[in-house]
Amino acid sequence: MRSSSGRAIAAEFIGSLILFATVVGSGVMAERLSGGNDAIALLGNTGATGAVLYVLITLLGPISGAHFNPAVTLMLGARRDWLSFIAAQLIGGIIGVLIVHAMFDMTILQLGIKPRTGTGQWIGEFIATFGLLFTIVIGSRQRPDAVPALVALWIVAGYWFTSSTSFANPAITIARAITNSFAGIRPIDVPGFIVAQRAGAAVGALVGRWLNGAPPTRKG
Repeated sequence: MRSSSGRAIAAEFIGSLILFATVVGSGVMAERLSGGNDAIALLGNTGATGAVLYVLITLLGPISGAHFNPAVTLMLGARRDWLSFIAAQLIGGIIGVLIVHAMFDMTILQLGIKPRTGTGQWIGEFIATFGLLFTIVIGSRQRPDAVPALVALWIVAGYWFTSSTSFANPAITIARAITNSFAGIRPIDVPGFIVAQRAGAAVGALVGRWLNGAPPTRKG
């Protein structure tokens, strides 16, 4: 049972703020501690992101569904308040990134300069977002109690096996364009990522629903 619309939107705002802050903040911390070793930095970034995803989905799932992602809201939604959900995700996430900059004594307002573009990167984002929606759709039907762990594990794996390091989220892609840190992306590269994410999400949700088949009929 979901909470009222206001509480659900607040949960999306808070969850997105914490999630995006974790993605960017753990990247900053990992980069500073890794001594220039990108593999070690990515490992630290991955572990923190997977851990916080599990916590946030477990705690906020009963309140809002724990989307924290416009692709999830649009593909699973049909919510009357979908626009408010997406606004909460984006605003919360951007604030989370700015908080990270303040915590680490960085310039508060900045832009990403890390190139992330090209066919390989777009395919990576398609696969990452396909897998995310595929996991959510099938997991919600077959193993609903395991969804927090399933989603966290998919993203952890995606960090390592996709060429794009698995953004899999249009809102976090936009938010990562305003940080010149380990997790950053050039603003000019954002549209290509979002197009790939939207396509991956649509196909992942479609395939997941097809594999699930028709919902079981109730007897009596």
